[in-house]
Amino acid sequence: REIEKEIEEKRKSEIDQLKKEPEKIESLLNVDSLELEVGYGLVNLVDSSQSGDLLERITGIRKQFAMDMGLIVPPLRIRDNLELKPGDYQVLLKGVCVASGSLMVGHLLAMDPGGTSDRIKGIPTKEPAFGLDALWISSADKDKASLAGYTVVDLSTVIATHLTEVIRSHLGDLLGRQELQTLLDGLKQTAPKVVEDLIPGILSYGVVLKVLKSLLKESVPIRDLKSILEALAEVGPHTKDPLHLTEHVRSCLARTITKKLIGFDGQITLITLDKYIEEQIASGIMQTDQGPQLSLDPDFVRSFVQELNDQAQAVLSEAQSAVVLCSPLIRSHVKQLIDRFIPNITVISHNELTPQVSIKSFGTVRLANAG
Repeated sequence: REIEKEIEEKRKSEIDQLKKEPEKIESLLNVDSLELEVGYGLVNLVDSSQSGDLLERITGIRKQFAMDMGLIVPPLRIRDNLELKPGDYQVLLKGVCVASGSLMVGHLLAMDPGGTSDRIKGIPTKEPAFGLDALWISSADKDKASLAGYTVVDLSTVIATHLTEVIRSHLGDLLGRQELQTLLDGLKQTAPKVVEDLIPGILSYGVVLKVLKSLLKESVPIRDLKSILEALAEVGPHTKDPLHLTEHVRSCLARTITKKLIGFDGQITLITLDKYIEEQIASGIMQTDQGPQLSLDPDFVRSFVQELNDQAQAVLSEAQSAVVLCSPLIRSHVKQLIDRFIPNITVISHNELTPQVSIKSFGTVRLANAG
């Protein structure tokens, strides 16, 4: 009853405040790039006066993305939403909910990384960011769970981890013309000639933006913006096609791409495609008014995706990530094709591997009825 009374008083206070302020219709049109809405049971996580450290964690997340990816993630607006359940939260991208989670207030999340020595009591749940099996446990059971081998995290960590993955999967959507201008203004301080020679004389803002968004969408860092613009200046006079430009930039960023893919064992575990599959995909590339498009037989696509998925799952049981290697001609088309079915797989071309890297070939995707 006290909680219901508190909610009702808050609503009345908000209504009274709106009546006092002059109505500004224009202010209703503003849409934040990123928002985090929390139920009232989670408000203390963002209140530093109540020892909440989520704001500090979010600042750390933004700094990490700037260092790792070269993108300045927009400030995150946090607000309480009385329509949410006490332990619920949701992440909004430009006003649209793209992720949500439900937490048990006053509890900790315990996850079994494998090899735990003892089973502990708890309420079964799913970890929001990756959907892993987990348990809600009380604070009193924290030490017991840790000693048994469980990974135990607090609610702030759960939200911060989920938020990090949401940002990572929407990096391309967070880069717009204004953000690009900020990056270019920063580069102009040290390399003004690189920017002035490329934009708008060789390529327009729009084309450069498309290339950078494409790189971010596949988790390729754009921190070395100078090298990226120099690569665009090399081929920009010959083509304005964002697809071709992106592939050229990727080959120039081979060291960066290779470094990100090296596993704990110092190797990159690769899945290759046999000659028949590569030829079928290459022959399916059609030139249209909207640029190159892929047109393939549905049965071929179904068989190819199934075989690739089987190999990818096998790789992930042994390595950190599944990486497909193919020819530069079809790389982007293979990525677009399998993204709808296997979104978390990396596709690279031979041009994106540095000669010194250690490679472990896991296997080759083949179709039983090929040829």
